[in-house]
Amino acid sequence: MSVRCEGGIVFLESRCGAEDAEALLVALAESPGIAVNASALTRLHLAVAQVLLAFRPPIAARPADAALDETIFAPLIEASTSALPSADICA
Repeated sequence: MSVRCEGGIVFLESRCGAEDAEALLVALAESPGIAVNASALTRLHLAVAQVLLAFRPPIAARPADAALDETIFAPLIEASTSALPSADICA
């Protein structure tokens, strides 16, 4: 398992596959506002990325892998700090 909770932080480590999405989902749902540390992350399945995008948790540490950081974590951080559009935009 590449998802573990310790000391109020969710750690994403090594290769996070599709099977890790559920563990991440449970951790984020049970502890709103819990931070994610991805410093040891090397691969990320899209299912895990979708959970991150859905919850937009605080990021305690970004991955060292530049591609993961630029494609997933940097936009996630930018999106979580920007204002969300009003609900009537899509109406």
